[in-house]
Amino acid sequence: MENEEGLQADGESDPKAPIPVSEVDAWENIRDDDIMQQQSAIRAEEAEKVPFIGDKEPLSVLAAEYESGSPILLKKIKVLGEKYGSIRRTRGDGNCFFRGFMFSYLEHILESQDQAEVDRVTTNVEKCRETLQALGYADFTFEDFFALFLEQLESVVQGKETSISHDELVIRSRDQSISDYIVMFFRFVTSGEIKRRSEFFEPFILGMTNATATVEQFCKSSVEPMGEESDHVHITALSDALGVPIRVVYLDRSTYDIDHVIVNHHDFIPSAGHLPSAGGGSSETTKPIVTLLYRPGHYDILYLK
Repeated sequence: MENEEGLQADGESDPKAPIPVSEVDAWENIRDDDIMQQQSAIRAEEAEKVPFIGDKEPLSVLAAEYESGSPILLKKIKVLGEKYGSIRRTRGDGNCFFRGFMFSYLEHILESQDQAEVDRVTTNVEKCRETLQALGYADFTFEDFFALFLEQLESVVQGKETSISHDELVIRSRDQSISDYIVMFFRFVTSGEIKRRSEFFEPFILGMTNATATVEQFCKSSVEPMGEESDHVHITALSDALGVPIRVVYLDRSTYDIDHVIVNHHDFIPSAGHLPSAGGGSSETTKPIVTLLYRPGHYDILYLK
Protein backbone atom coordinates (compact mmCIF):
# COMPACT_ATOMS: atom_id res chain seq x y z
CA MET A 1 0.00 0.00 0.00
CA GLU A 2 1.39 3.34 -1.00
CA ASN A 3 1.47 6.40 1.21
CA GLU A 4 0.87 9.92 0.02
CA GLU A 5 4.49 10.45 -0.96
CA GLY A 6 4.23 7.61 -3.53
CA LEU A 7 6.46 5.23 -1.54
CA GLN A 8 5.43 1.64 -0.90
CA ALA A 9 4.94 0.38 2.59
CA ASP A 10 7.85 -1.31 4.41
CA GLY A 11 10.28 1.07 2.74
CA GLU A 12 10.19 -0.68 -0.70
CA SER A 13 10.70 1.54 -3.74
CA ASP A 14 8.14 1.68 -6.51
CA PRO A 15 9.30 -0.57 -9.41
CA LYS A 16 7.68 1.88 -11.81
CA ALA A 17 9.62 4.80 -10.46
CA PRO A 18 12.24 6.24 -12.87
CA ILE A 19 15.84 5.16 -12.38
CA PRO A 20 17.93 8.01 -10.97
CA VAL A 21 19.80 9.91 -13.64
CA SER A 22 23.15 9.17 -11.99
CA GLU A 23 22.59 5.40 -12.40
CA VAL A 24 21.65 5.79 -16.06
CA ASP A 25 24.81 7.78 -16.66
CA ALA A 26 26.85 5.09 -14.95
CA TRP A 27 25.55 2.36 -17.25
CA GLU A 28 25.98 4.52 -20.34
CA ASN A 29 29.61 5.05 -19.40
CA ILE A 30 30.31 1.30 -19.57
CA ARG A 31 31.27 1.17 -23.23
CA ASP A 32 32.50 -1.72 -25.34
CA ASP A 33 36.11 -0.60 -24.96
CA ASP A 34 35.74 -0.62 -21.17
CA ILE A 35 34.54 -4.22 -21.32
CA MET A 36 37.39 -5.13 -23.66
CA GLN A 37 39.91 -3.51 -21.30
CA GLN A 38 38.45 -5.49 -18.41
CA GLN A 39 38.73 -8.72 -20.40
CA SER A 40 42.31 -7.85 -21.35
CA ALA A 41 43.14 -7.25 -17.69
CA ILE A 42 41.70 -10.66 -16.77
CA ARG A 43 43.73 -12.36 -19.51
CA ALA A 44 46.87 -10.51 -18.40
CA GLU A 45 46.33 -11.62 -14.80
CA GLU A 46 45.93 -15.23 -15.91
CA ALA A 47 48.98 -15.00 -18.19
CA GLU A 48 51.17 -13.85 -15.30
CA LYS A 49 50.60 -17.20 -13.62
CA VAL A 50 52.61 -18.80 -16.45
CA PRO A 51 56.35 -18.05 -16.83
CA PHE A 52 57.56 -16.48 -20.07
CA ILE A 53 59.13 -19.86 -20.85
CA GLY A 54 57.85 -22.98 -19.10
CA ASP A 55 59.47 -26.29 -18.29
CA LYS A 56 59.79 -29.01 -20.91
CA GLU A 57 56.80 -31.36 -20.58
CA PRO A 58 55.74 -34.60 -22.28
CA LEU A 59 53.30 -34.08 -25.13
CA SER A 60 50.77 -36.15 -23.20
CA VAL A 61 49.91 -33.04 -21.17
CA LEU A 62 48.10 -31.73 -24.25
CA ALA A 63 45.91 -34.82 -24.42
CA ALA A 64 45.04 -34.36 -20.74
CA GLU A 65 44.22 -30.71 -21.40
CA TYR A 66 41.71 -31.61 -24.13
CA GLU A 67 40.46 -34.83 -22.54
CA SER A 68 36.85 -33.65 -22.41
CA GLY A 69 37.12 -31.45 -25.48
CA SER A 70 37.01 -31.85 -29.24
CA PRO A 71 37.52 -35.43 -30.49
CA ILE A 72 39.21 -33.98 -33.57
CA LEU A 73 41.83 -32.27 -31.40
CA LEU A 74 42.42 -35.44 -29.41
CA LYS A 75 43.01 -37.39 -32.61
CA LYS A 76 45.36 -34.71 -33.89
CA ILE A 77 47.32 -34.76 -30.64
CA LYS A 78 47.69 -38.52 -31.05
CA VAL A 79 49.01 -38.00 -34.59
CA LEU A 80 51.29 -35.24 -33.31
CA GLY A 81 52.70 -37.66 -30.76
CA GLU A 82 53.98 -39.95 -33.50
CA LYS A 83 56.67 -37.41 -34.37
CA TYR A 84 56.95 -35.02 -31.43
CA GLY A 85 57.65 -35.98 -27.85
CA SER A 86 57.69 -32.80 -25.78
CA ILE A 87 56.30 -29.30 -25.50
CA ARG A 88 57.51 -26.18 -23.73
CA ARG A 89 54.80 -23.65 -23.01
CA THR A 90 55.15 -19.90 -23.37
CA ARG A 91 53.20 -17.14 -21.67
CA GLY A 92 50.13 -16.10 -23.64
CA ASP A 93 50.73 -12.36 -23.49
CA GLY A 94 50.81 -11.53 -27.20
CA ASN A 95 54.58 -12.01 -27.34
CA CYS A 96 54.50 -15.82 -27.32
CA PHE A 97 55.79 -16.24 -30.88
CA PHE A 98 58.86 -14.09 -30.27
CA ARG A 99 59.56 -15.60 -26.83
CA GLY A 100 59.20 -19.11 -28.22
CA PHE A 101 61.47 -18.32 -31.16
CA MET A 102 64.04 -16.71 -28.85
CA PHE A 103 64.34 -19.68 -26.52
CA SER A 104 64.18 -22.36 -29.21
CA TYR A 105 66.84 -20.69 -31.35
CA LEU A 106 69.25 -20.03 -28.47
CA GLU A 107 68.68 -23.57 -27.19
CA HIS A 108 69.56 -24.89 -30.64
CA ILE A 109 72.85 -22.98 -30.63
CA LEU A 110 73.61 -24.13 -27.08
CA GLU A 111 73.09 -27.78 -28.01
CA SER A 112 74.66 -27.74 -31.48
CA GLN A 113 77.55 -25.33 -30.81
CA ASP A 114 77.30 -24.37 -34.48
CA GLN A 115 79.78 -21.49 -34.72
CA ALA A 116 79.11 -21.11 -38.45
CA GLU A 117 75.44 -20.45 -37.67
CA VAL A 118 76.36 -17.93 -34.99
CA ASP A 119 78.64 -16.08 -37.42
CA ARG A 120 76.00 -16.16 -40.14
CA VAL A 121 73.16 -14.82 -38.02
CA THR A 122 75.47 -12.17 -36.53
CA THR A 123 76.14 -10.93 -40.06
CA ASN A 124 72.40 -10.79 -40.72
CA VAL A 125 71.83 -8.89 -37.48
CA GLU A 126 74.26 -6.24 -38.72
CA LYS A 127 72.30 -6.04 -41.99
CA CYS A 128 69.10 -5.55 -39.96
CA ARG A 129 70.79 -2.71 -38.09
CA GLU A 130 71.71 -1.08 -41.40
CA THR A 131 68.14 -1.53 -42.65
CA LEU A 132 66.72 0.35 -39.66
CA GLN A 133 69.27 3.12 -40.06
CA ALA A 134 68.41 3.45 -43.77
CA LEU A 135 64.72 3.66 -42.83
CA GLY A 136 65.47 6.63 -40.58
CA TYR A 137 65.44 5.00 -37.14
CA ALA A 138 67.76 6.68 -34.66
CA ASP A 139 70.33 4.27 -33.21
CA PHE A 140 69.26 4.96 -29.62
CA THR A 141 65.76 3.58 -30.33
CA PHE A 142 66.98 0.04 -31.00
CA GLU A 143 70.69 -0.28 -30.12
CA ASP A 144 70.21 -1.66 -26.60
CA PHE A 145 67.90 -4.40 -27.91
CA PHE A 146 70.41 -5.44 -30.57
CA ALA A 147 73.29 -5.44 -28.10
CA LEU A 148 71.44 -7.65 -25.63
CA PHE A 149 70.47 -10.21 -28.28
CA LEU A 150 74.08 -10.49 -29.48
CA GLU A 151 75.18 -10.83 -25.86
CA GLN A 152 72.74 -13.72 -25.31
CA LEU A 153 73.80 -15.32 -28.59
CA GLU A 154 77.45 -15.27 -27.54
CA SER A 155 76.61 -16.58 -24.07
CA VAL A 156 75.31 -19.91 -25.37
CA VAL A 157 78.60 -20.58 -27.17
CA GLN A 158 80.62 -22.65 -24.71
CA GLY A 159 84.25 -22.24 -23.68
CA LYS A 160 84.10 -18.57 -22.72
CA GLU A 161 84.02 -16.78 -19.39
CA THR A 162 80.53 -15.52 -20.24
CA SER A 163 79.18 -18.93 -21.34
CA ILE A 164 75.98 -20.14 -19.68
CA SER A 165 74.40 -23.54 -19.07
CA HIS A 166 70.98 -24.73 -20.23
CA ASP A 167 69.52 -24.07 -16.77
CA GLU A 168 70.88 -20.53 -16.90
CA LEU A 169 69.32 -20.05 -20.34
CA VAL A 170 65.94 -20.99 -18.87
CA ILE A 171 66.45 -18.57 -15.98
CA ARG A 172 67.44 -15.73 -18.31
CA SER A 173 64.47 -16.44 -20.57
CA ARG A 174 62.19 -15.98 -17.56
CA ASP A 175 63.81 -12.69 -16.60
CA GLN A 176 61.50 -9.95 -17.85
CA SER A 177 64.28 -7.40 -18.26
CA ILE A 178 66.08 -9.76 -20.64
CA SER A 179 63.10 -11.42 -22.33
CA ASP A 180 61.28 -8.17 -23.12
CA TYR A 181 64.40 -6.57 -24.59
CA ILE A 182 64.97 -9.50 -26.91
CA VAL A 183 61.30 -9.48 -27.92
CA MET A 184 61.76 -5.82 -28.84
CA PHE A 185 64.86 -6.74 -30.83
CA PHE A 186 62.79 -9.22 -32.84
CA ARG A 187 59.99 -6.70 -33.28
CA PHE A 188 62.36 -4.07 -34.68
CA VAL A 189 63.97 -6.63 -36.99
CA THR A 190 60.53 -7.76 -38.19
CA SER A 191 59.31 -4.22 -38.73
CA GLY A 192 62.45 -3.25 -40.62
CA GLU A 193 62.16 -6.25 -42.94
CA ILE A 194 58.48 -5.55 -43.68
CA LYS A 195 59.21 -1.91 -44.48
CA ARG A 196 62.28 -2.75 -46.53
CA ARG A 197 60.21 -5.09 -48.70
CA SER A 198 56.95 -3.18 -48.47
CA GLU A 199 55.83 -4.07 -52.01
CA PHE A 200 56.10 -7.77 -51.19
CA PHE A 201 54.29 -7.59 -47.84
CA GLU A 202 51.63 -4.98 -48.69
CA PRO A 203 49.13 -7.40 -50.35
CA PHE A 204 49.26 -9.69 -47.30
CA ILE A 205 48.78 -6.76 -44.94
CA LEU A 206 45.80 -5.48 -46.91
CA GLY A 207 44.29 -8.95 -46.77
CA MET A 208 44.58 -8.98 -42.96
CA THR A 209 43.37 -5.47 -42.17
CA ASN A 210 40.51 -3.24 -43.21
CA ALA A 211 42.22 -2.68 -46.57
CA THR A 212 43.13 0.89 -45.63
CA ALA A 213 46.17 0.36 -43.40
CA THR A 214 49.51 1.21 -44.95
CA VAL A 215 52.65 -0.83 -44.31
CA GLU A 216 53.89 1.97 -42.07
CA GLN A 217 50.67 1.97 -40.04
CA PHE A 218 50.66 -1.82 -39.78
CA CYS A 219 54.20 -1.87 -38.40
CA LYS A 220 53.45 0.94 -35.99
CA SER A 221 50.28 -0.64 -34.61
CA SER A 222 50.72 -4.40 -35.07
CA VAL A 223 54.45 -5.19 -35.12
CA GLU A 224 56.52 -2.86 -32.96
CA PRO A 225 54.30 -2.59 -29.83
CA MET A 226 54.74 -5.20 -27.11
CA GLY A 227 51.79 -7.54 -26.72
CA GLU A 228 50.69 -7.50 -30.35
CA GLU A 229 50.11 -11.02 -31.65
CA SER A 230 52.05 -12.46 -34.58
CA ASP A 231 50.88 -14.19 -37.72
CA HIS A 232 52.35 -15.35 -41.03
CA VAL A 233 53.52 -11.84 -41.99
CA HIS A 234 55.57 -11.47 -38.81
CA ILE A 235 56.98 -14.99 -39.08
CA THR A 236 57.93 -14.61 -42.74
CA ALA A 237 59.65 -11.28 -42.10
CA LEU A 238 61.64 -12.50 -39.09
CA SER A 239 62.65 -15.74 -40.80
CA ASP A 240 63.82 -13.85 -43.89
CA ALA A 241 65.63 -11.11 -41.97
CA LEU A 242 67.65 -13.48 -39.77
CA GLY A 243 67.81 -16.33 -42.26
CA VAL A 244 66.39 -18.84 -39.77
CA PRO A 245 64.00 -21.55 -41.06
CA ILE A 246 60.90 -21.92 -38.86
CA ARG A 247 58.29 -24.68 -38.80
CA VAL A 248 54.82 -23.93 -37.45
CA VAL A 249 52.63 -26.95 -36.67
CA TYR A 250 48.91 -26.18 -36.53
CA LEU A 251 46.67 -27.75 -33.91
CA ASP A 252 43.10 -26.76 -34.74
CA ARG A 253 39.70 -28.31 -35.46
CA SER A 254 39.97 -28.18 -39.24
CA THR A 255 39.64 -31.55 -40.95
CA TYR A 256 38.27 -33.12 -44.11
CA ASP A 257 37.71 -36.56 -42.64
CA ILE A 258 37.37 -37.21 -38.92
CA ASP A 259 38.49 -40.81 -39.45
CA HIS A 260 41.74 -39.75 -41.13
CA VAL A 261 42.90 -36.55 -39.46
CA ILE A 262 46.21 -34.96 -40.35
CA VAL A 263 48.24 -32.29 -38.60
CA ASN A 264 49.21 -29.53 -40.99
CA HIS A 265 52.42 -27.55 -40.79
CA HIS A 266 54.08 -24.77 -42.73
CA ASP A 267 57.80 -24.26 -43.13
CA PHE A 268 58.95 -20.66 -43.36
CA ILE A 269 62.14 -20.92 -45.39
CA PRO A 270 64.22 -17.71 -45.65
CA SER A 271 64.67 -16.06 -49.00
CA ALA A 272 67.92 -17.06 -50.72
CA GLY A 273 69.57 -13.71 -50.08
CA HIS A 274 69.81 -14.37 -46.34
CA LEU A 275 71.04 -17.95 -46.55
CA PRO A 276 74.74 -18.87 -46.65
CA SER A 277 76.14 -20.00 -49.97
CA ALA A 278 76.33 -23.72 -50.72
CA GLY A 279 78.98 -25.37 -48.61
CA GLY A 280 79.46 -22.21 -46.57
CA GLY A 281 78.72 -23.34 -43.04
CA SER A 282 77.64 -26.47 -41.24
CA SER A 283 73.96 -25.64 -40.93
CA GLU A 284 71.32 -27.36 -43.00
CA THR A 285 69.84 -24.12 -44.20
CA THR A 286 66.48 -25.40 -45.40
CA LYS A 287 65.77 -27.60 -42.39
CA PRO A 288 63.71 -25.82 -39.69
CA ILE A 289 65.80 -24.84 -36.70
CA VAL A 290 62.80 -23.68 -34.66
CA THR A 291 59.54 -25.65 -34.40
CA LEU A 292 56.50 -24.04 -32.81
CA LEU A 293 53.03 -25.41 -32.11
CA TYR A 294 50.26 -23.00 -33.03
CA ARG A 295 46.87 -23.12 -31.40
CA PRO A 296 44.52 -20.25 -32.30
CA GLY A 297 46.12 -17.14 -30.83
CA HIS A 298 49.09 -18.87 -29.19
CA TYR A 299 52.50 -20.44 -29.88
CA ASP A 300 54.40 -23.02 -27.82
CA ILE A 301 57.70 -24.80 -28.52
CA LEU A 302 57.66 -28.34 -29.92
CA TYR A 303 60.41 -30.97 -29.66
CA LEU A 304 60.97 -33.94 -31.92
CA LYS A 305 61.20 -37.37 -30.32
